Amino acid sequence: MTASFLRTVRVAEVEPVASRIKRFRLVSADSQPLSEFSGGSHVTVCMKAPDRLIRNPYSLMGSPSDTSSYQISVLKVEGSRGGSEFMHERVEVGTELEISEPLNLFPPAKIARKHILVAGGIGITPFMSMMGELEALGADFELHYGVRSLGDGAFCKLLEARYGKRIHVYLQDQGQLIPLERVLANQPLGSHMYVCGPKPMIDWALRTATLAGWPDENIHSEQFNAPPIGKPFVVKLTKSKREVRVGGHQSILEALEQNGIDAPFLCRGGACGQCETSVAACDGFIEHNDHYLSDAEKASGKKIMICMSRISGDAITLDL
Repeated sequence: MTASFLRTVRVAEVEPVASRIKRFRLVSADSQPLSEFSGGSHVTVCMKAPDRLIRNPYSLMGSPSDTSSYQISVLKVEGSRGGSEFMHERVEVGTELEISEPLNLFPPAKIARKHILVAGGIGITPFMSMMGELEALGADFELHYGVRSLGDGAFCKLLEARYGKRIHVYLQDQGQLIPLERVLANQPLGSHMYVCGPKPMIDWALRTATLAGWPDENIHSEQFNAPPIGKPFVVKLTKSKREVRVGGHQSILEALEQNGIDAPFLCRGGACGQCETSVAACDGFIEHNDHYLSDAEKASGKKIMICMSRISGDAITLDL
């Protein structure tokens, strides 16, 4: 996918659903049905800030069978790069936005005997559509949802009302933690675990599952990390013979797009591999922030994921 595959939507509804979290319902601006999607899918939302174009991925939460609208939820992150602030402070009913077509890098495994869903905070969002799909298929699943407090937890009461005993909510302010070791120890052979939330939680859940003897192919995760802030540097492009300055609050991908260079992308979170780019030279050190390249590939210095990684130095030369 490139930045060209976009469609215009209009915000039909904005609803605060928890502390610092708003739900947005999006409808097609041309009154045509939106594209179908599957549980776990996300779209990339394009936000035209005064000084730059921001593109952030957000999970689709509604029913996959409903093409009349899309639903996303956005957590306002303090000290963010501007995307969540834009959505919370500049977007209202009637605002038009551009979005990508749905993409699914986090689908439920159809062959799974049972699905164990583990969510933390805003990481509940991909499971909203996933649970709807699993319920329609008659699949066996349960959700373990950790939140700081009931006020910070989006959709807790809604989920408990709809799915009953399948939903397990843990309130950190009451000393409740997800007993993941016990949960994983009591599942039938052929179960799959899915986790989404803050990076430390994801790392903990993946490590716990591995130590419990779960095979890698039965463990799934998704995280949308924002590209980190750093010092500006220059990207030199061998094919187009251009030089582009990457600002401190930009990713390489964003800087290329701002300068009219239509670079490939899918997830924009360092997970899918679509934006993998060969490095011809680097005047500095590559700061790898993706979770796609292997340790050996990162150590070689010959590849970079331009959606997430940057350099500590003056310039990098890419095969673009």
